[in-house]
Amino acid sequence: MPSTFPAAVTERTRRLQTRLCVGLDPRADAYRDVAHLRAHTLDVLEATAPLAACVKPQLAFFEALGLPGFTLLEEVCAAARTLGLPVILDGKRGDIGSTAEAYARGWLTGTHAGDALTVNPFLGFGTLTPFVEAARANGGGVFVLVKTSNPDQADLQGQGVSERVAVEVARLGAGEEGEYASIGAVVGATHPRDLATFRALMPRALLLLPGLGAQGAAAADLAPAFHAGGMGALASASRAVQYADGLDVGASREAARRLRDELNGALG
Repeated sequence: MPSTFPAAVTERTRRLQTRLCVGLDPRADAYRDVAHLRAHTLDVLEATAPLAACVKPQLAFFEALGLPGFTLLEEVCAAARTLGLPVILDGKRGDIGSTAEAYARGWLTGTHAGDALTVNPFLGFGTLTPFVEAARANGGGVFVLVKTSNPDQADLQGQGVSERVAVEVARLGAGEEGEYASIGAVVGATHPRDLATFRALMPRALLLLPGLGAQGAAAADLAPAFHAGGMGALASASRAVQYADGLDVGASREAARRLRDELNGALG
């Protein structure tokens, strides 16, 4: 695997011709017990890995399980790396000073760290610094929340705020080498009319596009987020893959295959 997250996920996208990010949201109420949850989550990961550019565990569902959840997260990260699958931890972390430094150290270094982490800039741009520094030091990446997929994002992200964050994302990554910078952006797939704007504002940022499937976003609408050749963005689906048909792992695999093919078809 290439030495940095942006290089690794871009190489995998080209080699396997997949722009799909498989989200893992292991919901405790869907299983008999933690052992059942663990087995199904790891089975879905293995079954969908050949169809995915990366995997995105949602930290909230692992944290809700307590210590067994952290143990499982380490297993998921180790299994993903064995499969050659880059890991984006979806934690939306953001805080000030030493607390931000601790979050960065906890989620971008160590055994349960991801290759990349989603981060929240809305306490001020200075709060991004520890995450950016940790990602660069470890060959990782961060995805800064720019315009999230939920309908009420406009309460705080409207009136040009998202565009202002996008400009900062571009500034942070401007001096880096490589095809894509370590600082990427979260832009909801549920905002198809805005994708071209954010692609233009952040030309060297990888875009993470959540909301495919269960939140109603369609692969056919996402082409403006990509560069020529279908590069530069990752479309994420979680419930639509992991629980495509209850706990049927075969259905999860077929859902991932369908979404991969729909994304490729949208890109011509």
